[in-house]
Amino acid sequence: MPYFIYRIESRPIRLLEKLEQHETYRDAAARVKQLRTAEIDGATALIKMIHAESELHAEDLLNEVRTAAPGPVDD
Repeated sequence: MPYFIYRIESRPIRLLEKLEQHETYRDAAARVKQLRTAEIDGATALIKMIHAESELHAEDLLNEVRTAAPGPVDD
């Protein structure tokens, strides 16, 4: 399964922009680090890497609403 790299804009509507796709974790992780350091100056977008079967599956995973795990104090 490939690794997809996305730029995520959180405007009123969440926008996903596929930047790249890599076959190995090492290549994808190195590229994400490069992209993040290049965008530090005033960037509002997030750069994320995701491991998925296809581009559609990656976008579905990125758009999932995840609930926080209960903490040790929560009942």
